Amino acid sequence: MAMMKRILPLILLVPFAACTSTYVEDVASEEFAPVYPAEALPEQAALPTGGIYTASSSGLFASDRRASHVGDILTVQFVERFAATKSQSASGQRSSDYQIDLPDVATLGLDDGLLTNSTDQSFNGRGAAQQSNSLTGRLSVSVVRVLPGGLLEIMGQKRLTLNQGKEYVRLTGIVRPEDINSENVILSDRIGNAEIGYVGAGEVADTARPGWLRRGLQAVSPL
Repeated sequence: MAMMKRILPLILLVPFAACTSTYVEDVASEEFAPVYPAEALPEQAALPTGGIYTASSSGLFASDRRASHVGDILTVQFVERFAATKSQSASGQRSSDYQIDLPDVATLGLDDGLLTNSTDQSFNGRGAAQQSNSLTGRLSVSVVRVLPGGLLEIMGQKRLTLNQGKEYVRLTGIVRPEDINSENVILSDRIGNAEIGYVGAGEVADTARPGWLRRGLQAVSPL
């Protein structure tokens, strides 16, 4: 009976073990569902005037197609390059020496050598760290909200299905309309509060990380 109590929790955990990274990332993808622009009512639609400029456009000319409304598509050009190097060293040394010489009467027959002491301590430490990251390419996202002041909140993802798994590129952030160029492209380093994620899922990604049991044991291990 005691053995069954030990095995039962393991049996209950089997369905959870079958949840691979693909399922986890597919659930996360639900937050990046596309946002479509609302259809304008017939009486709200702008009538053509024949001019090259219109106040309702997002730019100077009527043909300017830069993103400015909820549901508009915006292309992000990734130019992420970071490099960091850190080095530090520390050393210390300490020594002491003392000796007491007492008269024979005061020592009561004790040897003066028993009253001699010396210490010598030293320490030397060194550490170094170096990291470099780079991300290039393009990703098209959608405007999901127009904030007060004209700022645009964007969100989008790209899901690539490969032979042995999937790759997810996700992006959220806030942009200024004036940072969008005439080709409806904005650089990633011009996005405020940007959150960029590039993760993999599938058999290859699962083999690159420890199993759920090992992760659980490491979480509770005091060593």
